[in-house]
Amino acid sequence: MFGGAHRRIVSLWFPRLPSDRALRVAPVDAPFVLTIHQDNTNRVYCANPLALARGLQVGMLFSDARAFCPDLHSAPADPPADQRLLAGLRRWATRYCPWVGYEDNGLVMDVTGSAHLFGGEAPLCELLAARLARAGLAVQIGLADTRGAAWAMAHVGGGGIIPPGQALDVLGPLPVAGLRLDGATVTALQRLGIYTIAQLASAARAPLARRFGQGVLLRLDQALGAQPEQISPGTEPPHYAVRISLPEPIGHEADVMAATSRLLVQLCRKLTDNGVGARILHLVLRRVDQHDARIELRLARPMRDPARILPLFQRGVSAADAGFGIDQMRLIASVTEPLAPEQLGAGGSAKRDRIDDLITRIGTRIGIANIQRFVPRDTHIPEHGFALVPAAYSSPQSFPPPQNPRPLIIFPPEPLVADGPEPPPHFRWRGMSLQIARAIGPERIAPQWWSDDPAWRSGIRDYWRVETMQGRRLWLFYTPQAPGWCVQGEFA
Repeated sequence: MFGGAHRRIVSLWFPRLPSDRALRVAPVDAPFVLTIHQDNTNRVYCANPLALARGLQVGMLFSDARAFCPDLHSAPADPPADQRLLAGLRRWATRYCPWVGYEDNGLVMDVTGSAHLFGGEAPLCELLAARLARAGLAVQIGLADTRGAAWAMAHVGGGGIIPPGQALDVLGPLPVAGLRLDGATVTALQRLGIYTIAQLASAARAPLARRFGQGVLLRLDQALGAQPEQISPGTEPPHYAVRISLPEPIGHEADVMAATSRLLVQLCRKLTDNGVGARILHLVLRRVDQHDARIELRLARPMRDPARILPLFQRGVSAADAGFGIDQMRLIASVTEPLAPEQLGAGGSAKRDRIDDLITRIGTRIGIANIQRFVPRDTHIPEHGFALVPAAYSSPQSFPPPQNPRPLIIFPPEPLVADGPEPPPHFRWRGMSLQIARAIGPERIAPQWWSDDPAWRSGIRDYWRVETMQGRRLWLFYTPQAPGWCVQGEFA
């Protein structure tokens, strides 16, 4: 029973899944294609029937497609969105059978023992096609004893049902491409005069095995049921949510925190089993009046330690309105990130944890993205040597020691009235009359030619460190290409 009469397999092929997905969002009654950037050019990724009727083909240059079809509409392809749609279709298909797996732009279903629940195989296929058509998705459906035969019917046979035990009779006239062979193998078989599956099945097996290996014969045997082929059902991603129903409504803060502690223990155990940590948590308090109080907690780092997370909920729980009582609570980790196991007692981990908890506590008040830190940037432009980034989504980094001293305070250049490439002995700055006692320099810094920075359009700068008789230590620069002096910083 390698997949013969005891099994019945359905293959769903969505020939225009990407374009159908895009047109469901923004319908267009005109030739339409999706484009993708490949090999430094845009190519047609998928096309709707109107575009195919104009002679456009998948893989052609988008510029050629526009030349063939001036009224062509287009949009960029989004393969991740296509995969999300296919994942949703897989979940939908489980209402018809428990075993649903993925194929390229399609699904495979093991409907053995479940087709009769929908009136039989033919009514089941009609029901699937009708519901997918209402969803705006074109589909071709093949049903057979084996996965290979069902795939062949869906992809090259135009769809249909192969009665049990008649795979070779129905598949025989179909081209060998229906056996899921690569293009080079199909071309090589055609050069030998083997165009159909029937011709391949009647050919001598030993010469084929010597020339093509066992792959071609394996695909043939799998389609005809002589060799088994396992269907691996797709798995749902882990859902990190736990819930508790209370026998009596509660409203005291201590009771809510105690129930939250129980939920955290269960949720963190699930997070630990999957090697992830929570970044965003939602605590939903269901009141007896059927209204929800929702508490959101954004963590500075992925966490799965109930003892550390529980106190961070204190402020949100104390501010929640319990109404006439809470009879159900739900805790959800809506955003998770991989979190590797940590060595207990590692140096500096306790201090780092305290900082992360502090960031989380402050973030609940002002927004966690508003807590920022300075990080170094790889550039020689003085005012661009650092960046402000959210502390919760970055790690502390030490600034490398500069090759030349830099002022503690850097501000936008302030012009001076002075002439010549040497620092002026006397100058006025911010209403003060200053006299230079010592000048060290110059240090020449060139602009970044690949970046159009308006502040550096005057060209290169020659920087000087000057000490004035009045005690001010300033950072001056001279621009040779557009002669002039400016003050940009002050040393401590």
